[in-house]
Amino acid sequence: MTCAAKVVFLGLVAIGSVGAVLAQEENSFPPFAQWKAAVLAQDAGALKAMYSTDPAAQVRVKSVMHDAEADTSFWLALKPRSMNVDIVRLIVRPTRAGVIFRAEIASGLPNSQTVIVTDDQTWKKEGDQWRLVYTERNDNPQLKTPSDMKKDIYPADVDAHQEVKEAEEKAAREHKRLLLVFGANWCFDCHVLDLAFQRPEIAPVVNANYEIVHVDLGPDEKKNADLVQQFEIPLDKGIPAMAVAESDGKLVVSQKNGEVEDARGMAPEAILAFLDKWKPVR
Repeated sequence: MTCAAKVVFLGLVAIGSVGAVLAQEENSFPPFAQWKAAVLAQDAGALKAMYSTDPAAQVRVKSVMHDAEADTSFWLALKPRSMNVDIVRLIVRPTRAGVIFRAEIASGLPNSQTVIVTDDQTWKKEGDQWRLVYTERNDNPQLKTPSDMKKDIYPADVDAHQEVKEAEEKAAREHKRLLLVFGANWCFDCHVLDLAFQRPEIAPVVNANYEIVHVDLGPDEKKNADLVQQFEIPLDKGIPAMAVAESDGKLVVSQKNGEVEDARGMAPEAILAFLDKWKPVR
């Protein structure tokens, strides 16, 4: 998850907090349904009124920050004739909500284009009105996005230290390296990266060269802090983050600049290039 999204998520959504409601239907959160209706109706006034002005809503697209005007202009410019939405995660609290969704839009643009968008919205109740305070949008993603976030990639009861030890032993026998993936189940980009490892052009490289260990950082990113330090993972750059180590645990390389923290916006070639570069020399 990107740094900005992480701050908003942990501060506003807080999975597991008392009063949180998890749902998968857009109608479970009427403000989102109203936002979608405004997009389809091309109602510029209604749409713009849904974005917070104090503080001003933040919009992130491919690591670049924009204002609410840029986001509303994007949706209005699509001139959508229909909009099929799949809710990946919807968390609603009394005054805060988070929505991650994938939309397939039949636009009114030339040639009747179909546009795919993934969006991560954070809403806050201001008085009696819900307003968007943050959104992270990805247009036409190249990597597959999950239909939900129910997969337990990072089981809470797993001993990561034991998993590292077992992976080292297996890697030594099979002449592989360790691929340590630091993340958490609440992180959308962690789920995107997990799906990327299963792509037909990536899975054979992973299976032939690496033993994967998923290192759980927990809800506050403080879990397994010693492994974070050992493998030199800068959490301030966001998650997921990867490190490669030899079968004896010696660090080969760790990502220092948030290279996969925005997995939703990556091309598969970038992930494959990293895996090819650091696979063991035989």
